[in-house]
Order: sequence, then structure tokens, then C-alpha cells
Amino acid sequence: MNVYSINAGYFKLDGGAMFGVVPKSIWNKLNPADENNMCSWALRCLLIEDGNRLILVDNGMGEKQDSKFFAHYYLHGDDTLDKSLAKYGFSKDDITDVLLTHLHFDHCGGSIKREADKLLPAFKNAIYWSNERHWKWATQPNDREKASFLKENILPIKESGQLKFIENDAADFPPGIAVRQVFGHTEAMMLPQLQYKEKTILYMADLLPSAAHLPLPYVMAYDMFPLTTLNEKKSFITEALQNNYVLFFEHDPLIECCTLEMTEKGIRKKDDFKLNEL
Repeated sequence: MNVYSINAGYFKLDGGAMFGVVPKSIWNKLNPADENNMCSWALRCLLIEDGNRLILVDNGMGEKQDSKFFAHYYLHGDDTLDKSLAKYGFSKDDITDVLLTHLHFDHCGGSIKREADKLLPAFKNAIYWSNERHWKWATQPNDREKASFLKENILPIKESGQLKFIENDAADFPPGIAVRQVFGHTEAMMLPQLQYKEKTILYMADLLPSAAHLPLPYVMAYDMFPLTTLNEKKSFITEALQNNYVLFFEHDPLIECCTLEMTEKGIRKKDDFKLNEL
């Protein structure tokens, strides 16, 4: 198995929303905001190469939205999904599986491309993996969350015939790849867990969007069930500490991976490093 960090660019979100009840005087030291209170975040995906399978975990915001959308989220940086894949000798056509942790626009927007008046799969040879509980949640969204579930990102996946659900269809991922579910951020978000070079890598998605979110009260205002998130965070980082897991961060603008240690303030980052340094 080979694994690669794939950067689909950077975008901006309101710092207060990203850190919830934590005061700006504290979180601004961790990820300084601009004059509009916006902080920069990564769109970092994971590529897993194993035999004849090339599995992409999440795919960023995509490129099909209008200028008003991108003006709001400030997509920036030189990295793109295509450029990052090409860095390792791959293209979108090589992807066999797209594992979507959840269907918020910054995680699945790259799933679909626009060609003239048509919305088509950006990964024409891939199976798209979701789960039935989350798919129903995303396609029948609540009023608070529906702005994150964009129909043009989601419905064309099913219409293409390339959608499968992990519970009902045999994902049959290579040995060493497991998928775990959490329910605080959104219903049935999936966290891939890998065995790689005698290490366990846990892809944190939006359970722990950055290393700055390790303190338990640092829960995003975007989370549907913040107390559930808090309890899930506590359970996962305790398990990660006890078993020396490597955490892989999707949104941390600087830190790709870290290990953990216990401190007088609780569980915190120990060592941080790039995925390719494992």
C-alpha cells in the first residue's frame, strides 16, 4: 500500500464558526483571522494506492460553482486536485473509488464537473461510496444544514449509476482499510482508518478538522450535535493516544499529521509531520 496527501487548495471560513464557544482572543492565536474574521483552511484529501485500487478520500470544493460562491469561500492557493494527483503520476481517470466522508460541499464538491449544461462525474471510472443513513440525511436536509448540502454536488452521483452504499454493497476495500462512523458533526460521517507501515492512520475529516481542535471544548458551530461531537472526540483521541495512532487532518492549513501525548491540560499534539515522512 502507498498513501499520498492530496491538496485540493485552501479556502476561508469564519473563525468564530470554526471554533464555536472558544473566544477569539484564544483561537486567533491558533489560526489568525483576516480583517473579515476569516481563517484559511486546507482542502486536504487522501489517496490510497493498493494493487489495482486507487481510492480517493474526499475531493475538495470542485470548480463548477459560480463566482459568487467562490467569492464567499475565497478558494485560494496554487494547489488543485488535478495538480496534486499529477504530482504522483495519476489523473482523475485513474481513480477506482471515491470514498466520501460526508456530503458537505467542501468534501464532495469535486465529485461532479460541469460540461456545458450537463453535470457529470469527475471520476468517470470510479465507484462513489457513501452510506445510506448519511445519503438520506443529505438529500432530505434540515433547514440548518441544507446550505452545506448542494444538490448539484450530490444528486448527479446517483444519477450516474456510480453510487454505492458501504453497508449494503460490498466495498471490499483492500486489507488494512476500515471505515468508522461518527454522528456529531453530521449524520453518519465516515472516518477511514488505515494500517500502514506498522502504523494506524486515522483520517479525521470534520470530527477533528485541525490540530488546533484537540482541546475538548473546541467544537465547531457547524456541528449538528456538539455534545455528541465532544464525546466522540474524547473517545477517539483517547484511543489514539493509547495506541499511538497517527491523525491525518483534512483542514489544518499547516499540519498534515500528528501523534498525541498527555499533558497537564489534557491530550495534545506531540509530534507533527508530513504523511510522506512516515
